[in-house]
Amino acid sequence: MSDTVAARIIRCWCSLFETKRHRNQVVSETVHGAQAAKASICASCVEAESKLCPCKCGEDESFRLQSEQHGKATSSFAHSVINMIGMLIGLGQLSTPYALENGGWSSVLLLIGLGVMCAYTAHIIGKCLDEDAGSKTYQDIGERAFGSKGRIVASTFIYLEIFFALVSYTISLSDNLPLVLGGVVHARLPWLHLSTEQMLTVMAVLVALPTLWLRDLSSISFLSFGGILMSLLIFATVAWVAVFGGVQGSHEIPALRAERIPGISGLYVFSFAGHIVFPNIYTAMKDPSKFTKVSVTSFAIVSTLYTALAFMGAWLFGPAVSSQITLSLPPRIVATKVALWATVLTPMTKYALEFAPFAIQLEQRLPLRMGWRTRTLIRGGVGSVLLLLVLALALAVPYFEHVLSLTGSLVSVAISVVFPCAFYLRICWARVSRPAVAFNAGLILFGVVLAVAGTVSSFAALLRSIQRAHFH
Repeated sequence: MSDTVAARIIRCWCSLFETKRHRNQVVSETVHGAQAAKASICASCVEAESKLCPCKCGEDESFRLQSEQHGKATSSFAHSVINMIGMLIGLGQLSTPYALENGGWSSVLLLIGLGVMCAYTAHIIGKCLDEDAGSKTYQDIGERAFGSKGRIVASTFIYLEIFFALVSYTISLSDNLPLVLGGVVHARLPWLHLSTEQMLTVMAVLVALPTLWLRDLSSISFLSFGGILMSLLIFATVAWVAVFGGVQGSHEIPALRAERIPGISGLYVFSFAGHIVFPNIYTAMKDPSKFTKVSVTSFAIVSTLYTALAFMGAWLFGPAVSSQITLSLPPRIVATKVALWATVLTPMTKYALEFAPFAIQLEQRLPLRMGWRTRTLIRGGVGSVLLLLVLALALAVPYFEHVLSLTGSLVSVAISVVFPCAFYLRICWARVSRPAVAFNAGLILFGVVLAVAGTVSSFAALLRSIQRAHFH
C-alpha cells in the first residue's frame, strides 16, 4: 500500500477523533477501537494549556499541518453513514440467527424495536451536543449532565464494555480457530491441562501480544476497516449457502419463546452498541444538522442486515444453529473457510486498538518527566497483564452467547438506552415537552427492566453452563 493511500485510510478514521483539551479527560473510544491511531500519534502531549509537546512533534511542520487537518470537520453525509455502520456492525451479528431461533420469529420485533430505540437515543445524543459546543465525547456529555460523577460513571461503563468485548472476541477466536486449521495442528503440552483448542488460542493471543507495546498504531489502524468487510463477507457467505450450499433449509422457526426473551435481549442490544463513538462522528461532520438523518439511515441499514441474516441462519439450521453463525456453515465450502479466517483474524487485530483508551489514560497519569522507554515499559506491561487476564477469563468461561448477552444486558443497555435519555432530560430539560419527558422516562424504565431481567437471565444461564462443564 502506498504512503498516500495509507495516509488517506488513517485520516478517514482519524477524522472521527477529537483531541483532548484537559489532562484528566478520559478518551472516548469505540468498542471496535477504530479511532486509536489518531490518539496514539502523540499520547504524551497532555499539557492542558501549553502548546509545547514533550515529543517535539510540534517542531515538524508537516505534523502540525496534518494535525490541523485532522481537527477539521470534513465528513460528508455518506462518509458519516459508513463510519456509523462500521461502529455498529461486527461481533453482534454472529449471534442474531441463534437469538432469533431461541426467541422465536416474533422476537424480530424486539430486534427492530431496539434498533429504532437506539436510533432515537443517537438522535438525542446529537441534541445534547447541540447544547454545548465544548462537549466532544460521550464522557463530556455525562459530565455536562451530572458533573464529575457523570463522567466517572460513563467512563466506567465504557471501559467495562471494551473489556467484556475483548473477552467475547477471544472466545470467538477460540471457537473458530480449530475449524480454520482443520485438524492440521495438534498443540498440546503434557504438563499443561489445556486442550488443543485452548493451546491454539493461547498461541494466537501471544502472537498478538507484541502489538500492545506499539506507541504508534497508525500502521495497523487500517485493519479496523476489516470489520465492515468481515460482516458483509459473513452475510454473503450465509446467503450463498442458502442458495447454492446444498443445506436443506425450511426449518420451522417457533413463533415465540417468551421465557427466553430476557436472555436473548442482551444479544440484540449488543448488536446496536456504538453510542460511545457517536459524539466523535457528530463533531467530524461538515454539517452536524444532518446527524439525525445519518443515525436513521445507518440504523435502518444495519437493522435490515441483522434481520435478513437472522432469518436466513435460523431457517437454514433451525435448532442446530450455533451461537456464532460461522460455526454452523458447511466446513468444506471455500466461502466458509474465508469467513472463518475473517472471524479469526479480526480479534487478533483488535487487541491493540481496543487497549488504546486504557493505554492513553495510563500514560496521562504518569509524570511528564518520565522517559519514553519507561512509559513504553509500563504501557506494554500493563497491557500484557490485561490481555492475559482477558485470555484467562475467556478460557475459563468459553460460553460466547452467555458472555455476549451478559455484556449487552449489564453494560450496553445503559450506554445505548438509559444514559442517553437521562443525559438528554438533564441537559435539555427547559426545552423538552411533557410528552417527550414521559417518553424518555418510559425508555429509561424499559431499559432498566431489560437490563435487570437480561442480566439475571444471562448470568443464570452462564452459571448453569459452568456447572454442567464442571460435572462432566
